[in-house]
Amino acid sequence: MEQTMTGTTRIESGAKEEGATASRLIDAKIAERDDWRGAALARVRMLVRQADPDVLEEWKWRGVPVWSHSGIVCTGETYKSVVKLTFAKGASLEDPSGLFNSSLEGNTRRAIDIREGESINENALKELVRAAVALNASAVAKRKRKRKGK
Repeated sequence: MEQTMTGTTRIESGAKEEGATASRLIDAKIAERDDWRGAALARVRMLVRQADPDVLEEWKWRGVPVWSHSGIVCTGETYKSVVKLTFAKGASLEDPSGLFNSSLEGNTRRAIDIREGESINENALKELVRAAVALNASAVAKRKRKRKGK
């Protein structure tokens, strides 16, 4: 793990660029998507980091940007026609603004597909990030209480 000015980063073992940080790998991913997808991923990244300045940037699963805080908050993937922001525990989050528009049938994850030309409700996204962080923190606290009780 490496502490940088922009937060803590971690790279899953097997990363291609030895010594590179997850933040730099995410920077490179954004740069290589030199179209609307790179801009959308950069915007989402900025909003996640604004919502939780202590978020951990990670690089997992052969090139997926991951934002974590006491567990995975969300991932950011780029596809041909969408940038997909998947919340690991999205099914447990309230979404009063209706941002979740993908992976709605599962019991755990929920996703936001952003298509070219679409904007996202930035305040609602930040609230979802904060709610995901709070959910992760409560799960960690619950596990700690359980261990102490044994």
